[in-house]
Amino acid sequence: MKQIEVRRENKIKRNAGEQILQAIIYLIIILLCLAILLPCLNVLVLSFNDGKDAARGGIWFWPRQLTLDNFREVFKDGSIMGAYGISIARTVIGTFLSLMVTTLAGYALKQKDLPGRTVLTMLITFTMLFDGGMIPKYIQYKNLHLLNSFWVYVVPSLVSVTYLLMVRTFFEGIPDSLEESAKLDGCGFFKIYTKIMMPLSKPVIAVVGLYTAVNHWNDWFSGAFYMSDTSKWPVQTVLQNMLTKAMNAQQNVETVAQALAQNAATTTSDSLKMAAVVVTTVPILCVYPFIQKYFAQGSMIGAVKE
Repeated sequence: MKQIEVRRENKIKRNAGEQILQAIIYLIIILLCLAILLPCLNVLVLSFNDGKDAARGGIWFWPRQLTLDNFREVFKDGSIMGAYGISIARTVIGTFLSLMVTTLAGYALKQKDLPGRTVLTMLITFTMLFDGGMIPKYIQYKNLHLLNSFWVYVVPSLVSVTYLLMVRTFFEGIPDSLEESAKLDGCGFFKIYTKIMMPLSKPVIAVVGLYTAVNHWNDWFSGAFYMSDTSKWPVQTVLQNMLTKAMNAQQNVETVAQALAQNAATTTSDSLKMAAVVVTTVPILCVYPFIQKYFAQGSMIGAVKE
C-alpha cells in the first residue's frame, strides 16, 4: 500500500511539474507573440494619429487624435497610384518569370545524366560568394539597354541561386520511379515537368514565389539607381523619396513663412514614415493567408536529409 501511495504522490508531483513547465512555455510564447505584434500595432496606431500630437509620445495601443492626414499626405500628389501599378506589375510579372526560369533550371540540374552537371552547379554556386560590384553591374545594364526600362526590375532578378538550389533539392526528393514510368508512357522532359514535377511542387513554388514577390515589392534600390524616369518608379522608391524630402523640409526651415507652415501642418516625418510602412506592408501581407498551408512544409526543404 505504501508503494502504491508513493507512486501516486510521485505521479501527482510529476503532473504538477509538467503543468508548471507547460504554463511557463505558454507564457514565453505569449510574450514572444506580444513582442512581435505590439510594435506592429504601434506603427498602425501612429499612422492614424496626428503627427504633432504623436511627437509628444505616450501613444501605444490606440490613437489619441484620430486623423487621416498622414495618408492624405502620402497620396497627395497622385504619383503613388502610378507607382503602385509599377510595383504590382513588376511583382506579378517578375515572380511568374522567376518561378518559370528557376523551376526549369532546377529540373535540369536534377538530371543526373546532364553533361557537366557538377561544373554547372559549382559555377552557379560561385555567384553566391562573389559579386561583380555596382559599377560593372551598372555598365552591364547599360549595354543591355535595361536602364530606364521596366525590365531592369525583372531581368536581373530572374534567378536567385538560393531559390534555385531549394527547387533542385525539392525535385531530387521526388521519386525517380515517377519520372521513369512517365518516360515509358512516351512523355518527354517538358511534359514530365508540367504534368508531374510542377503539380507535386506546390510547397516549394509557394515559398519561393512568396520570397520573390516580397523582394520585388520591397525593392527601392533599382528604381533609385537604374531609373531616372520618375514616372516608372515603384512605390517603395516613391515613398523613400517622399520621406527624404519630408525630413529635409523639417531640418532646413529657412524662412518665417515656412516655419509657420510647418507649425500649422499636422504631419511630421515620423508620422509619414508610419503611414508609408502601412501603405507598403498591408498589400503583401494579404498574400500570406492563401499560401500559409504550403509555407511551413516548403520552409523545411533541405533541412532534413533522409
